[in-house]
Amino acid sequence: MALVYGVEKKTVPTHMKFVMGGASGMLATCIVQPLDLLKTRMQISGTLGTREYKNSFEVLSKIWKNEGMLSLYNGLSAGLLRQASYTSAKMGVYQMELDWYRKNFGNYPSMVASMTMGIVAGAFGALCGNPAEVALIRMMSDNRLMPEDRRNYKNVGDAFVRIVKDEGVVALWRGCLPTVGRAMVVNMVQLASYSLMKDQLHGYLSEGIPLHLTAALVSGLLTSVTSMPLDMAKTRIQQMKVIDGKPEYSGTIDVLKRVVKNEGAFAVWKGFTPYLIRMGPHTIFSFVFLEQMNKAYGKHVLGDSLSDSVP
Repeated sequence: MALVYGVEKKTVPTHMKFVMGGASGMLATCIVQPLDLLKTRMQISGTLGTREYKNSFEVLSKIWKNEGMLSLYNGLSAGLLRQASYTSAKMGVYQMELDWYRKNFGNYPSMVASMTMGIVAGAFGALCGNPAEVALIRMMSDNRLMPEDRRNYKNVGDAFVRIVKDEGVVALWRGCLPTVGRAMVVNMVQLASYSLMKDQLHGYLSEGIPLHLTAALVSGLLTSVTSMPLDMAKTRIQQMKVIDGKPEYSGTIDVLKRVVKNEGAFAVWKGFTPYLIRMGPHTIFSFVFLEQMNKAYGKHVLGDSLSDSVP
C-alpha cells in the first residue's frame, strides 16, 4: 500500500514484479529467438578454420534450406529459461535498489545512480542466468557441427543433466566472466541511454509507442556497439569443447586476441546486424508486455485500474 494525496493506493507486490518481469522477457524471446540464433551462428562461424557465412542473410538462407524453418527456434527452451532466471533476477534486484533509493533519498535516481544500479542488477542476473545461457548457445550452434561432433541435446533439461554428468557442475558457469561483464555493460548503457533519449525526445514525441520505439532503437544501437565484443567472447567460450582436459580458450582476452589475429579486427562485431535488430525489439516487446501485465494485475487482482506502472 502507498499513500497518494492522502488516499491509500494499492501497489503490485514486489514478488509479482519479479514474476512479470521474467514473463515479459520470455514472451519477447518467443518473438526474437530467430535473430538470436542468426547472431550466434555468425559469431562462431570462424571457429572451424573457414568463414562459413558472408552475412546474416546467407545464414538465414542456409538454415532455411538445410535445417528447416523450425530450426530457427533451436534452443528456445533454454532461451525461455534464461529469461525466467536472468530477467527475473535482474528486474528483482533493480526493483529492490530502486525502492531503497527512493526510501533513503526521497526521489527518483539520478543518471549515475541508475547506471550503478544497472551494473549491480545486471551482474546478479547474469550469475543466475549463466547455466541457461550455456545450454542456449550450445543448442543453437549444434546443427552447424559435423554429425559425429553434435551434442544433440533434447531440451534444456537434458542439456543440464549431460553437462553436469560429462563436464561437472562448474561447466554450467563456463564463460561466466564475459557473461557478467556483458550484462554489466548492457544494463549500464541501456538504462542510462534509454532514459536520456526519452527525456530528449519528449519535446518532439508524445508518450507512447513511437517515443518508446525511437528511444529503444538508439539505446539498442549504443548497447550493441559497446557490448558486442564481450558477447562474442562469451559465445565462443560457452560453445567450446575441452579436449584432453585442455579448453580451446583460456579466457575472454584470449578469445578476442585470437579473433582479431585470425579473422580481423571487425570480426569481434560479427553478427552485429541480427544482434542490433534483436536488441531493440526485445526491449520494446519486454516493456510493452510488462506494462500490460501491470495493468491487468491492477485491474483484475487489485481492483485498481490506476495501479503501478513500470518504474
